[in-house]
Amino acid sequence: MPLRRPAIVVDRPPAPDVKALRAQFAPARLRGFAQSSPGRLVAAGLVLIALCVATGAVTSTIVSDRQQALGVLLDDTEPDAHSANHLYTSLSIADAAAGTAFIAGGLEPAAVRDRYTQAIGEAAAELVTQAGDTATDRDPATDRQLRTGIATGLPVYTGLIETARANNRNGYPVGAAYLSEASHQMQTSLLPMAEELENHRFDAVTAAQHRHVQPPWTAIVLLVLALAALIWVQVELARRSRRVFNMGLLLGTTALALTLLWTVAAGSVSAISMIRGRDQGVVPAARLAESRILVQQARSAEMVKLVRRDASGDYDRTFDVNTTRLTELLDGYSDNAPARDQVAAARAALARWQSAHQRMNDTLDRGDFAGAAAVATGPGAADSAAQVTALDRALGEAGVATRNTLRSKVSQAIDVLAFLAPGAFALGIAAAVCVGLGLWPRLREYR
Repeated sequence: MPLRRPAIVVDRPPAPDVKALRAQFAPARLRGFAQSSPGRLVAAGLVLIALCVATGAVTSTIVSDRQQALGVLLDDTEPDAHSANHLYTSLSIADAAAGTAFIAGGLEPAAVRDRYTQAIGEAAAELVTQAGDTATDRDPATDRQLRTGIATGLPVYTGLIETARANNRNGYPVGAAYLSEASHQMQTSLLPMAEELENHRFDAVTAAQHRHVQPPWTAIVLLVLALAALIWVQVELARRSRRVFNMGLLLGTTALALTLLWTVAAGSVSAISMIRGRDQGVVPAARLAESRILVQQARSAEMVKLVRRDASGDYDRTFDVNTTRLTELLDGYSDNAPARDQVAAARAALARWQSAHQRMNDTLDRGDFAGAAAVATGPGAADSAAQVTALDRALGEAGVATRNTLRSKVSQAIDVLAFLAPGAFALGIAAAVCVGLGLWPRLREYR
């Protein structure tokens, strides 16, 4: 008979006791564990860990969003506002320069003609720059319509100016009518659209600043709640275990307290930078931009009055209204704003210009058109042209200073928040780890 091999016995793990597992997770048993001291300790630990992680993540997200918003303000919103203001200013300068060139008669001075050409070119360039902004949130349909209206009307304006120039060169009186029509189109159509576009861009800058000045209440409230929960758990744990301090919970509390202090301090410093940017940058810059435009509009009214030999007083009223408003803006310029010396120089130039304008009117009232034109456009240091140039130069330099101040303050606001976003997240994770390490020894005591 053949030999039989011995049977190989394989040790198999015992089958799981399904009834025992079900008993472990029975609702009554779970309720009992949840009501027990270790169960409550586990629940408190999980809640604290979740709070610490959520607090760090939320604070980090909010700070990152603020940094990104400030970056958009610095790189997009503020340049858009500056571009819209430059467009408005360039159109105003072009209209004033066109009238000044017309007064010269015949072949106008090259400097005046170049000023007009440069202003028209800069306005066209700003339209192209504005058209490149296709983001829906920064370029609403209203702004696109305004740009389209300006782009459509600008060639019509320049065509009227060229027709007036050609007639003026040939000595035809009809040139004055073309110039008046061109100036009317500029004052009633192109400039109002440019002003509305500028206001929209300026409002966007103001809104961005206002949002950043508001405290990050969500992060602050969540941090306070997490700290309150940590302190309450430590008090309860000390009362039950007869131990005054739990090093893990104490370190977690310190981490969240540091996060709260860092968030409040950095947020406050950043908000103060934005407030200073508003007070020393945006507000004075708006005054200076309006002032510079008023100068060109008053100059345009002065020139058109001479061209038309107007005796109705309409253009003088326009001149007086604009210079009165200009005086208010310059007199109300803040002592804390930059470029105060340039503003003082602008006030002095404005006073001299008003005196020259009165001399022009007196000369024109005597019937001396050539003498009045000489006062308005002559090269003399006391004539209107020199004062307008000095006034515009001072306002332009002051505008550059206020813009640099604004951008500097926004950059400071960004730099203050540079490390807060990753720091808050890291501190939140560290606090969660400390909570777990602090509660684990207490849980082991219940084994």
